[in-house]
Amino acid sequence: MFIGFALWADFVVRRRLLVLGLVSAGLLALGGYGLGLHEQLSSGGWDDPRSESVRAAWLRESAFGRDRAGDVILLFRAPEGATIDDPGFAATVSGFLDSLPREHPGEISKVNGAYWPTETGVAQRNVFGTADRQYAFASIALTGDDETAIMRDYRTVAGAFHLDGVDMQVAGGQAVGGALNDTMVQDQLRMELLAIPAVAVLLFFVFGGVVAAALPLVIGALTVLAAWGVMRVVAIGMDVNSFVSPVVSMIGLGLAVDYGLFIVSRFREQLEAGDEVNDAVRRAVTTAGRTVGFSAIIVVAASGGVLLFPQNFLRSFAIGAMVTVALAAITALTVLPALLTLLGRRVNLLGVSWFQGRGSGQRWYRLISGVVKHRVAVLVSVCAGLLLLIAPIADMSFGGISERFLPPDHPTRVAQEQFDELFPQRRVDPVHLIIRTSDPTAAGAVWTAANSVPGLAAPFGVPRRSTELPDVFTTEAPLVDPHAAGPTVDALRAIAVPDDATVLVGGSPAILRDSLRALADRLPLMLAIVLLTTSVLLWLAFGSVVLPLKVALLNALGLGATLGILTWVFIEGHGAGLLEFTPQPIMALILVVVIAVIYGLSTDYEVFLLSRIAEARAAGLSTHEAIRTATAETARIITAAALILLVVVGAFAFSDLLMMKYIAYGMMAALFIDATILRILLVPASMAVLGEWCWWAPRWLRRARPAAPESPAQHLVSQ
Repeated sequence: MFIGFALWADFVVRRRLLVLGLVSAGLLALGGYGLGLHEQLSSGGWDDPRSESVRAAWLRESAFGRDRAGDVILLFRAPEGATIDDPGFAATVSGFLDSLPREHPGEISKVNGAYWPTETGVAQRNVFGTADRQYAFASIALTGDDETAIMRDYRTVAGAFHLDGVDMQVAGGQAVGGALNDTMVQDQLRMELLAIPAVAVLLFFVFGGVVAAALPLVIGALTVLAAWGVMRVVAIGMDVNSFVSPVVSMIGLGLAVDYGLFIVSRFREQLEAGDEVNDAVRRAVTTAGRTVGFSAIIVVAASGGVLLFPQNFLRSFAIGAMVTVALAAITALTVLPALLTLLGRRVNLLGVSWFQGRGSGQRWYRLISGVVKHRVAVLVSVCAGLLLLIAPIADMSFGGISERFLPPDHPTRVAQEQFDELFPQRRVDPVHLIIRTSDPTAAGAVWTAANSVPGLAAPFGVPRRSTELPDVFTTEAPLVDPHAAGPTVDALRAIAVPDDATVLVGGSPAILRDSLRALADRLPLMLAIVLLTTSVLLWLAFGSVVLPLKVALLNALGLGATLGILTWVFIEGHGAGLLEFTPQPIMALILVVVIAVIYGLSTDYEVFLLSRIAEARAAGLSTHEAIRTATAETARIITAAALILLVVVGAFAFSDLLMMKYIAYGMMAALFIDATILRILLVPASMAVLGEWCWWAPRWLRRARPAAPESPAQHLVSQ
């Protein structure tokens, strides 16, 4: 494995033009294809496709057709001093509703129903209007047959839902989904407009030169473009949630820039140490490049664990993250070494010598020396502080995606909440009962029992019988609180059912309940697989069985502290007014994403630091001196890498979407904890306490591990 990096470095140096041309052309071709990714993304994938609730939805749709009642809801308010029965107002609205299917036949199927008579829908005054006759609504059906097609239809006609001179609000499932998706697009644009220029400025300060600073950005741009192309290919065979695009961009740009930073920094280091250009490239690839390779594999493994979950949302995220991180490493180990070989010492062109100084090394060395000297006190105090940050996790709770993920004043959220308040029995997220029996009496018995469960805002309606499948009945009821539907769903599933009947509980509340159970069932297995995989990879990298355990414990502390901070902010609501969000339970699927990303990134910086410590020790330094030297030597780079990634994810902190805020602030907290508290304090202190035990492994394991390349002592100088 270690020999492989040396052989690859030699190949890239000798065939630099071939490698640069072929890889760049392939990445750019993927990028060109990926420009159409947005049109292929879906708003679905939140549920467990093997759950009872999804089977209920499939049977209900087979028997009664797709439920289009909640696609789009148009909420109308009567003019000042009039009612919705005003003839002029009624004629204007009816004409508008009739025009929608006629003018948009490819996207709008019909008006399901409204307060006023229409050409395609039923008119039920008591159903579609309020008792004071001040508000009424119309239900609009779109034509699409799946989530992606329906969302595409809505985007096409969204601009048509406007009527001059009439107070009309747009709500419904597709309106909320469209608002969520549009916010993600804006987040990605914000990153491109704000984060990339800011990263360029930071890189200039880190490297002190335009050319060196541009190289990691080139790697980042190629990575993100190529990842879009690969994800568009993936979208052909499965639903890829629209959430994937901004997350892919965030992870891809951040990690690719970090990988570029590591390799370019090492290349310049070798030049300063007196190496010839080709030797400096080889050395950079076999040291920093090897670290990048191991880091990428570990991050891919952490993301790959998410594939254990059945939800397409998580699967599409996992594939997107794995593809992006792999592309970041491939680009950093191919395009970048080829460019460095061609540039040679010109990598320092357009530089400012004042920024290229490394005088901070002595200050870092003194700080780390103090940590090593007082290692027990540092270890105990820092761990105690992190445990205090972890404490709020006890209040963590979970929920699903809804309009409340949007800001409190967002028009779509305001419309949906007002509709739910005015028409609580017509909510778009009721619980469904699907009863399969040939005996209508049995269906009636189930219906009677179901109406006795707690949590219903109104009774279940009389079961309807399917004309397509005569042995299938269905009924539905709104819940008092759809966001806390677990007890009601469980009670419905526990009711007594006649022997000749089967009952499935479905609808949005049941889908959320089943999704949470799927996560709870598979999360321990995911964590076990990720821990085992990263432990094996860390053993291959460092030959120790102690270091992987230490890494796991420190990562757990950092991750726990991050989740504690997020609970304190987003669930308990501290800072809700400043950050413009509504405190609420966290979407469990987003929590899985946060855990995977943060664990992978934490291990990324750990591998970089441990590689330099191991290199210093292999050069003949004691463990304590290797800790001091390597940590001081890498502190500036790790801090810069974390700061760059902070800027990238920080662009998403301004998102209007709660789940993007959750990820952004989670990663910002994790990066700060990781780059300062863990890497500068806890890692040196814990390794100093362990001493030579850090490197222990059974003799048979030491023999089984491939030998690492030698590390000349002259490249490891205390600063």
